[in-house]
Amino acid sequence: QVQLVESGGGLVQAGDSLRLSCAASVRTSSSYFMGWFRRAPGKEREFVAAIRWGGGITYYADSVKGRFTISKDNAKNTVVLQMNSLKPEDTAVYYCAAGGASYFRSTSGYDHWGQGTQVTVSS
Repeated sequence: QVQLVESGGGLVQAGDSLRLSCAASVRTSSSYFMGWFRRAPGKEREFVAAIRWGGGITYYADSVKGRFTISKDNAKNTVVLQMNSLKPEDTAVYYCAAGGASYFRSTSGYDHWGQGTQVTVSS
């Protein structure tokens, strides 16, 4: 059973940066995808970014492309989401997820979820 723990959320102003981390309790399979999703108030959980553990190929939602960067640290079993040029519409609870399915843009592609971390961007 993989346990995921997120950290790094907080309250920032528009244009600022935040760095979210997700630590996995066990070594992640190279075939796994690690993803970040977010849920804004009154909205569905949406895909933000994903990275394939083996190879490190990355994928992004159009809304964050060019501003967010997902990366991994194999030695620490950690995935990081670097968020730059934050906007008020980025305000949400951000969730880390791990899964072995290829449909990594969907929540159904993930088997394990973290508890979430709040990101609030003021204008």
